[in-house]
Amino acid sequence: MAASVAEAEAILSACLEAVLSSRSHANRVFEALELLQSEQKEIVLCAIRICSRLFGSLLEQGELFVGKLPSEEESLQESYSAEEKYKIWMRHRYNSCNNCLAQLMGHQSFQVKESALCTLMKFVELEAGRPLVKNEWSFNFPRELLKLVVEGLIPVEEDSSLLISRFQEYLDHDDVRFFVMKLVAENIGNVMQKAKKAPLPVYQKNAFALVSSISMPSNDSEINNFLVRHANQEEWKVSKLKEHRAAFERMWLGFLKHKLPGFLYRKVLVILHESILPHMNEPVLLIDFLTVAYNVGGAISLLALNGLFVLMLHHNLEYPDFYKKLYSLLNPYIFYMKYRTRFFRLLDLFLSSSHLPAYLVAAFAKRLARLALTAPPDGLLIVIPFICNLLRRHPSCKVLIHRPDSPAEMLEDPYVMDEEDPSESRALESSLWEIKTLQSHYHPDVAKAAAVINTSLCEMEDDLSEVLELTAFEMFDRDIKKEAADVSLEFQQVQGLFGKKDNVFAQYFTLE
Repeated sequence: MAASVAEAEAILSACLEAVLSSRSHANRVFEALELLQSEQKEIVLCAIRICSRLFGSLLEQGELFVGKLPSEEESLQESYSAEEKYKIWMRHRYNSCNNCLAQLMGHQSFQVKESALCTLMKFVELEAGRPLVKNEWSFNFPRELLKLVVEGLIPVEEDSSLLISRFQEYLDHDDVRFFVMKLVAENIGNVMQKAKKAPLPVYQKNAFALVSSISMPSNDSEINNFLVRHANQEEWKVSKLKEHRAAFERMWLGFLKHKLPGFLYRKVLVILHESILPHMNEPVLLIDFLTVAYNVGGAISLLALNGLFVLMLHHNLEYPDFYKKLYSLLNPYIFYMKYRTRFFRLLDLFLSSSHLPAYLVAAFAKRLARLALTAPPDGLLIVIPFICNLLRRHPSCKVLIHRPDSPAEMLEDPYVMDEEDPSESRALESSLWEIKTLQSHYHPDVAKAAAVINTSLCEMEDDLSEVLELTAFEMFDRDIKKEAADVSLEFQQVQGLFGKKDNVFAQYFTLE
């Protein structure tokens, strides 16, 4: 193997020198192209490096045909000069090289993938500065070459997340990012149309990895990092934030209009409110997506809250029965899910308005109290002060802990736990006896937190920021580090198997 690699390196070096030194040796370019398809990784890597130097030099020297490329058969006509025929022929070899590099982006070796990607992006930069296809307008960008790169980054059957992370540095260039967004939107449309809307988990995962890695500028002044600068750069649409947002919006809408696997649904919703909505020209176009997600249930509904809140607050979205749906999300699962902290922060935000009716706040407080009976200690240290904060914000709900005209004992709780409509739950007729019950909880911190309702609640709300991040592991770790106080014990030493001195078993058994 070592000998063949050394031999191949010698052939490639000679090929490079011959082709660049004289056009009469142009046919030797086939040797390099052939070795690009070798089965040995080291030979392929060497061939990629040689092709990078070879075609990079030809591009810089203007040795490739510029303009609409005729077929090789058409170039043999007498209407073309010998030099034009050479440049047309070499341009076809350049295209063959690019196609081989695009295929190598799917190679089993990541080193080969990375080398092919970097070489293609080098050609993109060179073509951007010395366009091979002249457009009618003054600004040119090698879209077709970049299209090969995008197709290699989001294959249908192979995970390419590592290669996409390597591509990240190129997305820092505003012109590259702009055209990548346009090409990704086209690619998603073509691939998903062929799949007839059936989910393609691997492809969609790759597409998400690419689109989610795109960081958008916030204003026009931030659009100043271009792969290649042109005269009158400010007149190019790539220099305008509105055009970037339009491309960004089209890309995401094209991705989200197709059915997503469950794990991608969650990943999209986690970043939607911060990384997607603020950079769209018309965020309201995602109303349907968020509404459907909110109605799915479970963790997906909880994650859709963030996006819906942004649309309701900043874009006047009216969601009918929003609080009714939010109320239905309160179930035992909320104490164990991964996004518990985010959910309680949003719930606190949605219930912060002093204009909410008392029956609605009381229904939320009562439902949370009922769920607290089976919640873990770390969840209880969140929900108890949360309920107390609701009572502080809405004094009319304090009847839940002190009702002067109520009977001494209530034979049954009028609250209807199974009622989906908070207005029909009869929460205001009930009481928070669950919090009183938690004063006998086995964990002393929970019992202490529940005891706060025994006295008049102060006006200052409890700070939930510390307890929202609290986990069961942290509580356990904190408890075992506490110094235990000495406890006095009084006992009688056991005598006999069952503790009785004269028991018949003592004749036959001993505890020694």
